[in-house]
Amino acid sequence: MKQTHRKRTGQRLVEKFHAYLLNHAHGLFSSLGRLSRAPFTSAMTILVLAVAISLAGCFYIVVANIQQLTGNLQASNQMSLFLKEHVTETAGQKMADQLAQNTNIETIKFISKKQAMDEFKANSGFGDALNALDNNPLPNVIQVLPKDVLDSREAIDNLLAEFKQIPQVEFVQVDMQWVERLQTIMMIASRGVTVVGILLGFAVTFITGNTIRLELHNRQDEVLISKLVGATHAFIQRPFLYTGFWLGFIAGFSAWLIITIMLLILESPVEKLSSLYNSSFELLFLSFSEFILMLMIASLLAVLGSWAVLHYQLRQLKPH
Repeated sequence: MKQTHRKRTGQRLVEKFHAYLLNHAHGLFSSLGRLSRAPFTSAMTILVLAVAISLAGCFYIVVANIQQLTGNLQASNQMSLFLKEHVTETAGQKMADQLAQNTNIETIKFISKKQAMDEFKANSGFGDALNALDNNPLPNVIQVLPKDVLDSREAIDNLLAEFKQIPQVEFVQVDMQWVERLQTIMMIASRGVTVVGILLGFAVTFITGNTIRLELHNRQDEVLISKLVGATHAFIQRPFLYTGFWLGFIAGFSAWLIITIMLLILESPVEKLSSLYNSSFELLFLSFSEFILMLMIASLLAVLGSWAVLHYQLRQLKPH
């Protein structure tokens, strides 16, 4: 008897679970069908939402591409130690080997006069004019990349003062001011993306909420009848919440399409410009994980906006 009772209980739970899933599936797809029966209104709402979401996405991807350009910033922020004229190539190389033992230095590279001249000829476009020189006026140079170059300005200053005290060094070239400015600009841009994203997120929430409010108003009689027969607020809210979900989901997908099309339009000119500067820069597109995250955020914001409106409006609607 006990086993039979347990079996019946288990069957009832399974049946309830199946019924629960069927109810939600019906609400999900029936809300999509209701949107399709008003194509113009639905398309206009989705388009407005997609533009708002794509604006936030565009700001994000622009900053991501700029960060890609500055991603190798640490490798380009090196100190150049210009050695005095009398320092020979052998002495300069020996000095570079000694400096490499410094624990504050990440990497070090010695550039001889000949190497510097060959590189200058190759990149300056004045090869013929430079061949007319009697001697090589360029000094031997040691390029130093400090450790944690962007994290501690005090450590950089101490290392700079240490290099300046070396007798064989004529002068040390380092410009950290532009690095600080660039880092500050990137910080402002990143925070700007966050602020814009939050504002546009509120816009998505309010637009969806207003759309659901109008939908609720149009179906007011249906809602009142549902209340009269004892339907709970959760049951009444379900199709409206699914409508909000579809609005956010489709708008998120449309925003991804807008961003992708814009990047595809810009890709060729950007690559051409990059090649003119002998660079191999490639535009970053939204990754699959970022695409999924965009869909999730757009859907969640739309559902939240719908729920907030329904939570308030359903309490105001009372059968007479």
